[in-house]
Amino acid sequence: MSDSTPRQPAGVDLSQLRVQENVDLRHLNTFHVAAQARYLVRVAGTDHLREVLRWCREEGLPFLLIGQGSNVLFKQDYPGLVIELQLLGREVVADNTEWVDVRVAAGEPWHGFVQYALKQHWYGLENLSLIPGTVGAAPVQNIGAYGVELKDFFVELEALEVASGVVQRFSAADCAFGYRQSFFKQAGKDRFVIVAVTLRLRKQQRLVLDYPGLRAALAGVAPDQLTAQQVSAAVCQLRRSKLPDPGQLGNAGSFFWNPHVSANEFAALRQRFPALPGFPDGAGFKIPAAWLIEQAGWKGFREGDVGVHRDHALVLVNYGAATGAQLVALAERIQASVVERFAIPLWPEVRIV
Repeated sequence: MSDSTPRQPAGVDLSQLRVQENVDLRHLNTFHVAAQARYLVRVAGTDHLREVLRWCREEGLPFLLIGQGSNVLFKQDYPGLVIELQLLGREVVADNTEWVDVRVAAGEPWHGFVQYALKQHWYGLENLSLIPGTVGAAPVQNIGAYGVELKDFFVELEALEVASGVVQRFSAADCAFGYRQSFFKQAGKDRFVIVAVTLRLRKQQRLVLDYPGLRAALAGVAPDQLTAQQVSAAVCQLRRSKLPDPGQLGNAGSFFWNPHVSANEFAALRQRFPALPGFPDGAGFKIPAAWLIEQAGWKGFREGDVGVHRDHALVLVNYGAATGAQLVALAERIQASVVERFAIPLWPEVRIV
């Protein structure tokens, strides 16, 4: 029988690394599905992170970074090391009469930082209120909502290279931001760990109210009296009205990306489905995945403890004791039916592990 205790690499005291074994992950994923991590460690400093990653390399262990677990679905136990990133802190690194550059540690909760910025009268992130997750996860997804994306305020980030332990700086161009995409989801995936993000925020309001639903929510306020705080509150209200609280019902928000099609494809689809919604996006059109899923008959579907939310077809939910494998199977059925009806593939926004 093999010894399940991690071997101690030279120069590393595992008791100081605080590595735990066989840890329940239900509290670390907003689907609240049962899964175990072979190992888990909570990391609160860059030096600690460097040592933990060195241990993974020497042990040949895969690793998975977790912030708040709001974009991950465990379909099985995780055989490697889960790293719960708890890097905290924020500091002003540049300041003038028009804007301020703020460096924020990767483990800071995103919504908490947005609210902190508003209290300091730093503006721009109000449309991104109540997005779950941490600051470090935000550039990976290039988070966006209500007409604003993270890249609009991005200056640079610092990321630790797993292979060398060296912290490198990445500009916006280096990050290759796209729609819910970045270098860190593509070529840089699992090669770097983001440790801090620097954002440039305005000192004067420049409200973005292009999204019809947001304009409607603020219709009772005169435009010249609107504040960023009111926009943030309206965004929070809209998000809460559309998306179930993960504390009450296991979910990870939108499960699929909105698919993108060319202008010619969109025109052909409109011939077959005149009610098909679409929004110009670069050289093509973005189609709401929720509409496709609802038209395919999945909105409100439930089978045992897995289902599709009754109010939002883009949200898969765990009603209690669903497994990750059951949720993945439901997602695959939805994808197959949308392809069958519309010939449009859907891709998960949630990371399936």
